[in-house]
Amino acid sequence: MKAVIDQFRGVIIQIATPYSTGTGFYLRDADLIVTNDHVVQDNRQVVIDGHLIEKQLVKVIYSDPKHDLAFLEAPVQTDLPDIHLGTDKLLSEGDQVIALGHPFGFKYTSTQGIISNASHEINDISYYLIDAALNPGNSGGPLLDRQGDVIGVNTFIVKDGNNIGFSLPINYLVEAIEEFNKSGRKIGVRCSSCLNIVDESNIDGQYCPYCGSKVKLPSQIEDYEPIGVAQTIETMLEKAGHDVQLSRRGPNNWDIRQGSARISIAYYEKNGLITGDAYLCTLPKKEIGPLYEYLLRQNYDVESLTFSVKDQDVILSLLIYDRYLNVETGLELFTHLFEKADYYDNILVEEYGAQWKYDGE
Repeated sequence: MKAVIDQFRGVIIQIATPYSTGTGFYLRDADLIVTNDHVVQDNRQVVIDGHLIEKQLVKVIYSDPKHDLAFLEAPVQTDLPDIHLGTDKLLSEGDQVIALGHPFGFKYTSTQGIISNASHEINDISYYLIDAALNPGNSGGPLLDRQGDVIGVNTFIVKDGNNIGFSLPINYLVEAIEEFNKSGRKIGVRCSSCLNIVDESNIDGQYCPYCGSKVKLPSQIEDYEPIGVAQTIETMLEKAGHDVQLSRRGPNNWDIRQGSARISIAYYEKNGLITGDAYLCTLPKKEIGPLYEYLLRQNYDVESLTFSVKDQDVILSLLIYDRYLNVETGLELFTHLFEKADYYDNILVEEYGAQWKYDGE
């Protein structure tokens, strides 16, 4: 099983938009990324990242709300491993499966389970009901059989369902790829009413040319524009030299990389709190005392910042309320955090034996 899981590490794709995050996977034969439609809906382009690719923006090229499927254009780096699509014909209840995912901010994950129902129908669509634990960030990841073939696309979980999840069988994906190729791989959407694919060459304004239902192509979606505090934060980040489009990680969340440091910025609208948390490293396995002493001493010197330890993580944090935030004050405070985070993580690793947090993701 480990060999199968490791094989997929290179093709599992992290996906982020201003509205959500999720998982996808690259198919070399089809030269596209597969994910869930709900992960990328209302976006014409999304951020992707992966073990073998650089963080980049790619277009949404196919949307299928009916089956919760979406395709993204291939990443710039396409020398990625090849994976095989399986078949649904030989699957039955009790078969062992593996669900893979890699949401932003978390490690590459795999969970094992069984198919508890090989044909669970919802809205005229047959799903696999599986007991492999899924979380929202794993939506869009592949479901594998014991041979390592893709047999489904993980779609959603049952709330309070004790790790019960749903996966769209592989035949729906194969059919969608075939129809997308037949359409000339034009940017398109499957009409939820008549199930025909509508693309840029035949759409009737905003309507399906086959049945008249309203549809929207991914290319017709307007670019995201932040407002309020989110706009202030993004203006601040741009002035600090960061690409805000590549930094967005779901609603009111941003991920910044400064040198070797990674900083997570979040805005909590309910209480007005804005946080910047730099997860610098993890604690050493032995001789922790000198590191703790160093952090306590530095807490007196890091103006407006605070060191803390949560579980095994060493964190450097900044807190500010939205009523005190403007571009100038935010730029000064967060630039200070970015620079200190990049400075301290090296000291903690090189001089105090701490371990890099993001190695091996």
